[in-house]
Amino acid sequence: MLLGGTARCPDDVKALQEIGLGFAEISIQDIEGFKKQLSYYLDLLENSEFLYLCHGPQEGDPNDIRALESVYFPKLLEVVTLARRLRSRSLTIHLWMDPRFVHEDVILYKTGFLKRLVQASDSYHLDLNIENLSEKATDLLPVFEAVPSLGLTLDVGHAQLLSSRNRTFEFLAGCPERIRHIHIHDNNGGTSSRDDLHLPVGEGSIDFLPIFEGLREIGYSGTMTLELRPEEMTSCLDRVIHMLKQVNLL
Repeated sequence: MLLGGTARCPDDVKALQEIGLGFAEISIQDIEGFKKQLSYYLDLLENSEFLYLCHGPQEGDPNDIRALESVYFPKLLEVVTLARRLRSRSLTIHLWMDPRFVHEDVILYKTGFLKRLVQASDSYHLDLNIENLSEKATDLLPVFEAVPSLGLTLDVGHAQLLSSRNRTFEFLAGCPERIRHIHIHDNNGGTSSRDDLHLPVGEGSIDFLPIFEGLREIGYSGTMTLELRPEEMTSCLDRVIHMLKQVNLL
């Protein structure tokens, strides 16, 4: 398994390289601003085995089909081309599919949205992954059935919210073959986006060791991002590495 971290700017990439991580997951929120920095990101790959993964921008109003079609979809198509230029292996996107909060007709539309986006990413040999937000595993199973090459970025922190038990275990049991990438960060549970604290591992209530054991049991050997700022990663990196080695994931 390969361990990396989130990067919001080229300086973050430098910090991750200095820490000794294997990749940076580049967060592309401001597309025009990112284009101006693209050459700096590419320079940092020269003469290095360091890798990039990519993370797309937020979707906005999750129930506004018009905006999703006219604003978000074109934006993601641009991100797909940028990810290709970065030689990224994968692109993770947010597309909320929780039927408790997203209308049924919008979920149907979003399933078609994903089919079209997967076609675009497949043409660049780029894996497209949807990230769990508040969804149950059963909410995403019909989407995976409809979009066969869509992967899952399993966010362990998000899985702690709106649930009495971390939902990571549901995804490990229900769709292990779709899990292509992992996000880890800590929180204390809760019922809203305000509770998505992105704390260093060990500063919240998530019990990571059984989760890592579950990943080992499904034979997971992909990538894992510490979704923290570089200065926060250093406070928990040794702890994370120790647990991953303890369960033979590293």
